[in-house]
Amino acid sequence: MYRGSYVAIITPLRDNQLDEEALRKMVNWQIERGTNGIVPVGTTGESPTLNEQEHKRVIEIVVEETAGRVPVVAGAGSNNPVEAVEYARHAQDAGADALLCVAGYYNRPNQEGLYQHFKLVHDSVDLPIVIYNIPPRAIVDVLPETMARLAELPRVVGVKDATGDLSRICQERLQISKEFSYLSGEDMTALAYNASGGHGCISVTANVAPTLCAQMHKASQEGNFAEALAIHDKLAPLHNAMFAEPSPAGPKYAASLLGLCTEECRMPVMPLSEETKRTLESLQHLMG
Repeated sequence: MYRGSYVAIITPLRDNQLDEEALRKMVNWQIERGTNGIVPVGTTGESPTLNEQEHKRVIEIVVEETAGRVPVVAGAGSNNPVEAVEYARHAQDAGADALLCVAGYYNRPNQEGLYQHFKLVHDSVDLPIVIYNIPPRAIVDVLPETMARLAELPRVVGVKDATGDLSRICQERLQISKEFSYLSGEDMTALAYNASGGHGCISVTANVAPTLCAQMHKASQEGNFAEALAIHDKLAPLHNAMFAEPSPAGPKYAASLLGLCTEECRMPVMPLSEETKRTLESLQHLMG
C-alpha cells in the first residue's frame, strides 16, 4: 500500500539543462522532512517537455539518491503505448519501486482503448502500477467500471485521482474488492478525499511544504481529522497560490525562495507574474 504524502517532484533546470545537483539536494530535503515517497517526471516534473534522455536521467538520479529510504513511483506516461512501455521498462531497470501511468491525451481512446493501453504496460513489466486519472489534462476519464477492471490485473495497485470529483473514490471502492491505494491528485481536496477512504496524496504543494503536508496526511490516517483540518486550513492559501498560474511556475518559484533550485520552467510555461510572486513570498513562513 502506498500511503501518506508523496511529492510530485519538480524537475530543476538551469540554463535549460537538467540541474542534477539541485535534484539530488531536493530528494534528500524531501525525505528529511517526512515525505513518504517521491514521484518524478509526472505533470509537475514537466514530463511533456523533457526529452527521452532527460526523462530517464531524472528517474535514475531520484532512485540513486533515494537509496531505498522511501518508494519511488516513476512517471511512465504517454499517449503512445510503445513509448509508455519503453519508459516503464527503463524505470524498472533503473530500480524504481512502482510506475505512475497516464494515457489518453490527444488520441482520445474509448474505455476499451484505455484498458488495453494500461494492460500493455502492465504485461510488459513486473512493477506495480498506479493509474493516473486526470481528465482535465488527458481529456478522457478512466471511469469507475474501467478502473475496477484494471484493478483485476495483479500489478495495478492504486490510482492517483485528479478528477476533481469527490464522489469518484466512493464509486471505485464499491467495485474494487482488493487492497488498493487511493491517492488524491489535488492538494486542495486531499483531506476530503482521505475522509472518504483515501490513503494520501501525490502533492504539488509538498515540493515546498513537505513537513506540513506529511503532518496533515499522518493525522488523517490516524483518524485525527480535527488536527488534519487545522493543518489543511494553514496550507489552503499556499495551495491556491501554487495554481494561480500554469504549473509548475508556482512551485518552482516557491522552491527558488528556499534556495532549492532556479525558478526556470520549460516553454510554453511562462514565469510567474509579479503579483503571484509577491503572494508566494508572503506565504514563505509555511514552507520547509
